[in-house]
Amino acid sequence: MYDFSSCPDRENSGSAKWAAMKKVAPQISSDIIPLSVADMELPTAPEIISGLQDYLSGAVLGYTIPTNEYLQAVCGWMLRRHEFEISPEWIVSSPGVVPAIFNSIRSYTKKGDGVIVMTPVYYPFYRAITENKRRIVKNPLLHTGSTYHINFDDLEQKARSEQNKLLILCSPHNPVGRIWTNEELQRVADICLKNNVLVIADEIHSDIIMPGHRHTVFATLSEDAADNCLICTAPSKTFNLAGLQVSNIIIKNDLIRRKFIKTAVKAGYGTLNVLGYKACEIAYTKCEAWLEQLLKLIDGNRKLCENFMEKNIPQIKITKLEGTYLQWWDCRKLNMEKNELESFMTKKASLFFDEGYIFGKEGEGYERINLACPAKALDSALLRLKNALSVKSK
Repeated sequence: MYDFSSCPDRENSGSAKWAAMKKVAPQISSDIIPLSVADMELPTAPEIISGLQDYLSGAVLGYTIPTNEYLQAVCGWMLRRHEFEISPEWIVSSPGVVPAIFNSIRSYTKKGDGVIVMTPVYYPFYRAITENKRRIVKNPLLHTGSTYHINFDDLEQKARSEQNKLLILCSPHNPVGRIWTNEELQRVADICLKNNVLVIADEIHSDIIMPGHRHTVFATLSEDAADNCLICTAPSKTFNLAGLQVSNIIIKNDLIRRKFIKTAVKAGYGTLNVLGYKACEIAYTKCEAWLEQLLKLIDGNRKLCENFMEKNIPQIKITKLEGTYLQWWDCRKLNMEKNELESFMTKKASLFFDEGYIFGKEGEGYERINLACPAKALDSALLRLKNALSVKSK
């Protein structure tokens, strides 16, 4: 029904990840795509393109506030996809989830306070903490077998410190791809409530869930949990709309919401991109069929990598992917230091991933691979890796 086999030509388009690849390899072949930053190497959902075209034919692109249609689209999406019933007044627009996390740190902590993160973790979390002169408090995940688990004993110890005010919870977790179970999330909620730690739940990947798994919105655990969290959502990962800079921060607690808005106003934040509001509305009301087909592609690409490694490169162990379109490869048995591994991937195999070390020390020796691309492009990348390793071993 939709085109998930074509790679759009993004060279010279201003794409951040393509520019980064070209900087490292200016003469790279035109048929090689980067599999790094989390946006898709796929055509945009046609309903979004045609819907924006129709809108632009009669639009006045002046200052625009959230429309009722946009707010109802967000409410409807959260109810249909996540059984999360929200009120429109809970929704605070933000130009992105990362700016919302920066804003949250400024809103609910002071300089020197600790912010807990479960490492390895999405690297802008670290920057949000250090740029605001707060302290990174690591709660390293436990790596067992082909998956990761939360170290609850360590989390409780860190939460007991009065200086540690916030937990940034990545759910689903980026980069390790875990979908936290209800039981795991409830233990997190209990620990944070007991110790007065506010939860910033980054749930931007919550629509990208693999078969057999179910995402639980943190705020649906209990009324107490809902009053002690911010839920950060966006259409940007689900529908590849990051360039339109729209996210929906859902804050039930009125006091917490007013603090968030007050800090945003102090930073000069106003309304969002007018096309961002409209694109979000279109995505959430007209594009579920596109999303369902995308999920089949991601699941197929997940299996393609797993089967290929098992057959051809068994020393690379792939972490079980439960959610997100980002696969986490354990490359430590290739016996390369982190810089050597990066150089090998880019210069010998013409592969441009997100290096594991950018997610923290716990990510050294790993690679994060973007699966949101045509299967043929991924297959080509895997063959380049196999051939480069064969040459290296000679």
